[in-house]
Amino acid sequence: MCEIEKILSNRIRHTIDDKELSPAAVLLPIYKKEGKYYILLTKRTENLSHHKGEISLPGGSYEKEDINLEDTALRESYEEIGIRPEDVKILGKLDDVETLTSSRLITPYVGIIPYPYDFRINEREVKELIEVPISALLNKKESNCWVYDGHVIWGATAWILKNFLSLLPFKK
Repeated sequence: MCEIEKILSNRIRHTIDDKELSPAAVLLPIYKKEGKYYILLTKRTENLSHHKGEISLPGGSYEKEDINLEDTALRESYEEIGIRPEDVKILGKLDDVETLTSSRLITPYVGIIPYPYDFRINEREVKELIEVPISALLNKKESNCWVYDGHVIWGATAWILKNFLSLLPFKK
């Protein structure tokens, strides 16, 4: 994963400057399990105001007590699924993403987390955790959306995953 960190730090990141959108951040958590790399996604509950029941990355809106957007991604990941900020090694940022339905400008952060991990799910926000092997995402030719284990991954989450996968030095 050191190679991913180098790729992320040496590339020109696509940023969006739109003051009409509220800043937000997500964490793309990666871990190694049984020799394979996984991305951890969440299924949102039905009682949220935006993106009910959708598959997403942990994260949310910037709040005034956040130092920066990286702090937002780490705070939200802790609030939603119990990943302690000190347990995340941030590798870098991906391209900004707009969500017009919820008027957010999302900055995605890629981070390595230890495994196994004692996740603590906030049941008001997260219905379940979904462990997706990176190899399962790479096997699909068309990546505007994926279906993994009965879950449809689409929208901003799919766009963020597609951006991440396009940077990987290996394609298998």
